[in-house]
Amino acid sequence: MSQVFSQETHRNLLARIPQCTGREVTDWLRTVEEGPALCFEEKLSWLRHEHNLAYGHAKAIIHEYDLRRAARKLL
Repeated sequence: MSQVFSQETHRNLLARIPQCTGREVTDWLRTVEEGPALCFEEKLSWLRHEHNLAYGHAKAIIHEYDLRRAARKLL
């Protein structure tokens, strides 16, 4: 069963990503964009294994990517 993060937890995870990974969130979003076309759970696994990210950070990155992608479709 996957964890559900609150909006506050999501924001906190995103804020810590640069310090924990040495890369900005926008860099990670670009990595997801340029990566393989996978479903959410597969992207999560890919980020964790290919880029050695913690579960929470990987999930926050993919969730943020999906939020921003959905917002672009609305414009």
